[in-house]
Amino acid sequence: MPVNRNALIRYRTIDSCLQNRQKKWSLEDLIDACSDALYEYQGIDTGVSRRTVQADIEMMRSNKLGYEAPIVVTDKKYYTYSDKKYSITNIPINQQDMQVLSEVATLLKQFKGFSHFTDLNEMVSKLEDKIYTQKTSSPPVIDFEKNDNLKGLEWIETIRNAIVAKKTMFITYQSFKAREASTFCFSGYLLKEYRNRWFLLGRSHQRNASLLNLALDRIQAIEMHSDDYRENTEIDLATYYSDVIGVTKSPGQRDCEVVFWIDEANAPYIITKPIHPTQKLLSNEVDGKIFSIRVIHNFELERELLGFGPKIKVLGPRLLRKVIKEQLRKALAFYE
Repeated sequence: MPVNRNALIRYRTIDSCLQNRQKKWSLEDLIDACSDALYEYQGIDTGVSRRTVQADIEMMRSNKLGYEAPIVVTDKKYYTYSDKKYSITNIPINQQDMQVLSEVATLLKQFKGFSHFTDLNEMVSKLEDKIYTQKTSSPPVIDFEKNDNLKGLEWIETIRNAIVAKKTMFITYQSFKAREASTFCFSGYLLKEYRNRWFLLGRSHQRNASLLNLALDRIQAIEMHSDDYRENTEIDLATYYSDVIGVTKSPGQRDCEVVFWIDEANAPYIITKPIHPTQKLLSNEVDGKIFSIRVIHNFELERELLGFGPKIKVLGPRLLRKVIKEQLRKALAFYE
């Protein structure tokens, strides 16, 4: 049952009052305490009505929130807990809550590399310990996609901080094609994830250097440098990747309309999970459907289309169709 923040503040306030047995709490006292708490935490100065607090007490007594608070009235006037040790903060976690907490703990552990989540490690460990001690062993119901051997995640927070602070980085980098590593000053603009790999978009400080995409798993070292940070004045980072599949793109590169046919058996998969947000259904054929997307021609687009094998036929543009045909011819040659 959803509960708003104001109600939670009132429940916690009433609970705190009733735990304090040095004072006798009348309904008016509880009303004043709740009003003070709402003013302190929410800035609400209209006060709390008598009816609201009475409803709160009944809600706490009920099982709707799992409290079942033992609230009793003494001397026909004063409210207290019949159990001196009771508090709504001490109630055991039910099975449904345990399942949710378990899945949240698993989710938090996916975000490796960011100090925000690193700071949560202790909290997650405590949460997992609490879960372990209160639930019976059972198989997981959610399996997140992850790669525990992924390299480069250790650079994410360093890079993020440098981008936010507009600091120049001195990066040692070796691409898969390079025989040895090189070092250069670099102004970073955007961290981008694609298929469990992370990339850094920015600009090298070498003369006339264009925008570069650096794979974090190819970075060997990063240090801060005193060279002036070079601001991004060319591109809109919010939309830079909107016309691309993956991360490979050059400034000024034009997109094109890619038209393709998908067989009838696999068309539903394309409809429910579009290859790109620009995807459109152009026509229904006897043996399949024809779609279009508007993207830049790059390596990732080719790989995406080739992944469908014989289930897809690229109809245009002519250059892309030629490239896909040649790639399939080379692939077939391996089996001949």
